[in-house]
Amino acid sequence: MTSVAPVDGSRPADHAETEWTRWRRPRPSPAQQRQDGWLALLVLANAVAMTLLVNSMGAFAGGTAPHLAEQLAWSVAVSLPLVVRRRFPLVVLLAVGVLFIAGQARQVGDGLVPSIALFIALYSAGAWTRDRVLARRVRIGVIVAMFGWLGYGLVRFLVRPTPVFEDAAGPLDPVLASVLYGILFNLLFFLSAYFFGEMAWMSARRRAELAHRAEQLRRSQAQNTRGAIIAERVRIARDLHDVVAHHVSVMGVQAGAARRVLDRDPGLAREALRTIEDTARTAVGELRGLLGVLRAEPAEEVPVGAVLGAPEGETSSPGLDQLPELAAKARIAGLDVAHGVYGEPRPVPGGVALSVYRVVQESLTNVVKHAGARKADVRVRFLESALEVEVADDGRGSAAATRGGGFGLVGMRERVAVHGGELEAGPRRAGGYLVRARFPA
Repeated sequence: MTSVAPVDGSRPADHAETEWTRWRRPRPSPAQQRQDGWLALLVLANAVAMTLLVNSMGAFAGGTAPHLAEQLAWSVAVSLPLVVRRRFPLVVLLAVGVLFIAGQARQVGDGLVPSIALFIALYSAGAWTRDRVLARRVRIGVIVAMFGWLGYGLVRFLVRPTPVFEDAAGPLDPVLASVLYGILFNLLFFLSAYFFGEMAWMSARRRAELAHRAEQLRRSQAQNTRGAIIAERVRIARDLHDVVAHHVSVMGVQAGAARRVLDRDPGLAREALRTIEDTARTAVGELRGLLGVLRAEPAEEVPVGAVLGAPEGETSSPGLDQLPELAAKARIAGLDVAHGVYGEPRPVPGGVALSVYRVVQESLTNVVKHAGARKADVRVRFLESALEVEVADDGRGSAAATRGGGFGLVGMRERVAVHGGELEAGPRRAGGYLVRARFPA
């Protein structure tokens, strides 16, 4: 059962409560039906035993009783309906009620076990009837009928010659006391059966509600877990893209430069090869850190610096302080990069600083790979209400590969959006391409 938000403006909790008031108890399981069979046999065995004992003592309430075989037949008749007391509770209640009155009218010797059977039937009708309105009406009707039969018996008792109560010693008249005793005993008997049946039904409903909420909680936790896994996969994919795209781009540019000048300028070729070597080491270190996160047990803690490729022994992640290094690497790749900081510098959260670093890294990577630019300008502005980073170039458009299906701009937008920021990316009017990210202060 699911709870749907109401359209009348009432609270969802009120709607859920209304839904649960219409809950219907599931039908009995095969195991419960087998238990009912054993209960019926137990009641029957006690009915037979009590009938034999009463007849052996000759203690008949009405003074006489039918033949023993008929009394045993009445015991079987009043006990057998209990076999289906949970499957057809109202039918069983009506059947047992009719047999109870008919048995007393026939002055069957034992009245205890039929009373127990009637109690069980009344309780079962309250505990298992799915239509609560019908259950209430039938039970009240049976109770009224039983009190009517009791009243008939009391009238018969009163119109007969008054018996002699030789041992009476209480403050009340013996006849009045007998009448009050019969009324109070039956009132307690029937109200107890009604009350415990109602409580059993409410208890079953509460258990079902708790099970339903537990299942909802389990599904919600599973959904949250899946969301966390997806978010973590996106983060790892974003970091992998940043690491691989940037370093491989630098290595490709340097390898091409080394090939072109290898014969005429061996020194410059060696410098390019050294840059390729350093860049490869950095890329491998960052990839090893990311793989360490993937392979680590949940209880293990992996330093952030190891994940993001910080130098050995350093646990801080890349941030604003490492932007000059990015500019220097881009210059080695042949791009004239200017880096400037404007405004009054202030402390920046680590997550924002890392996102700024990755935005600049991805932007310079795109410039080197796709823009064909000669110059690029990296500007960091500390504004009053925001931190702004801007990468502009004079090339033909550094997002060409991204428009072709890459994930660079997508990753940048996701990083900026995590911190409630905005990303602008597109061609400049004067030529080139501009990437601007704004993070709220």
